Amino acid sequence: MDNQNPVMAADKADRNAIIIKTSVIGILTNVLLAAFKAAIGLAANSIAVTLDAVNNLSDALSSVITIAGTKLAGKLPDKEHPFGYGRIEYLSALVVAGIVLYAGITAAVESVKKMISPEVPDYSVTALIIIGAAVVVKIILGRFVKAQGERVNSGSLVASGSDALFDAVLSLSVLISAILFIATGISLEAYVGAVISGFIIKSGIDMIRDTLDEILGKRMDKETSRQLKSLLSDEPEVRGAHDLVIYNYGPDKDLASVHLELPDTMSVKEVDSLTRRLEMKVFKATGIILAAVGVYSYNTEDSVAARVRVDVTKLVLAHEWALQLHGFYLDETAKIMRFDVVMSFDIPHKEGVRILQEEMRVAYPQYDIQIVPDVDLSD
Repeated sequence: MDNQNPVMAADKADRNAIIIKTSVIGILTNVLLAAFKAAIGLAANSIAVTLDAVNNLSDALSSVITIAGTKLAGKLPDKEHPFGYGRIEYLSALVVAGIVLYAGITAAVESVKKMISPEVPDYSVTALIIIGAAVVVKIILGRFVKAQGERVNSGSLVASGSDALFDAVLSLSVLISAILFIATGISLEAYVGAVISGFIIKSGIDMIRDTLDEILGKRMDKETSRQLKSLLSDEPEVRGAHDLVIYNYGPDKDLASVHLELPDTMSVKEVDSLTRRLEMKVFKATGIILAAVGVYSYNTEDSVAARVRVDVTKLVLAHEWALQLHGFYLDETAKIMRFDVVMSFDIPHKEGVRILQEEMRVAYPQYDIQIVPDVDLSD
């Protein structure tokens, strides 16, 4: 199936345009906020306001990297990279997370210095008004960027939006500490700066963890898994859909493989027609490319096989770590019994197969037992 479908290409172009436009808005807003806050921080001798400005500047740099990552990820597939460059977005998100983490650590160091050698701030009414306005601007920007990120499935934008909302809370804490200092003379500058740095560091660590999950590969969500299996199993010939795996090559770039249980009476011609029909059906419904379809045959006319399957299923699923049995087939002529067992991560698969092999040999000594262990990749 051609993964450069015109409709998908148009959607991809719109997605990239939205990401870039939103990032540019974020850059301009954060640069302006950083400039105002830096001026206030230096004039008022306020470490908290100055660190808040640095945080805004790191947000602007993050948006620049997001744009660069989107541009690179949008490159067409080539000979060296036939699946395209979509995963670059995950790498750019990792760089953004690194910048946020660095900004947080730097802020923490500066805050500790100010705790050791405190300085008295000097706020003006204008400074307080600008900080208050910055809180409102950050809330609006954060909600906008996050909504756009969720709309186009951009992890970088969602992270930037969430970070902006955190920034609004932190700027509010700076404002409160400034008002408290004016009213009581108590300076919490360095301590507010430490709190800000803590939030920034936590945000950076969370972003790194989420991005690494995408790069390493994580379990597909249940909704997608069930939708795909339902689409496949709705076909009258399909008795079951198993071993579903989704391979991600960037946001909205997914390929999938699956095994289908089909009647042992189907011809290759019929199987070919069915799989092509399913490929189109899945692609139109989900945008996922069904790249590989394996086949399990099931007995259609052998009553002995049906009875044995029921008994074997009971024996296997009596173990808590055995989650599912599928692909069962009994060849009476060759005296071969074969099936796959989905095992949890609570037992080494070699050990699970050994236990089941011993039990099957006792229960069915007349058959050559072939057991294949499967990993629990979907629900």
